[in-house]
Amino acid sequence: MKSVTIYTGPLCNYCDAAKRLLTRNNVEYKEINIATVDGAMDETIPQIFFDDQHIGGYDETRALEKENKLQELLK
Repeated sequence: MKSVTIYTGPLCNYCDAAKRLLTRNNVEYKEINIATVDGAMDETIPQIFFDDQHIGGYDETRALEKENKLQELLK
């Protein structure tokens, strides 16, 4: 299974929704809070990666879930 990394930030409802979506699908992930990374606070969040493949944010990940493609991409 691919490693999953999600970049999040403080007070981000989409970040919370993305983490719930991953948890609901039994996906283990590494979370990186951009508030702890120098110069990263201007980045758009959440950003989700499967290994080195950029998936996008919550909307893109939710679309994969709806299309039943999420688990296939994680293999």
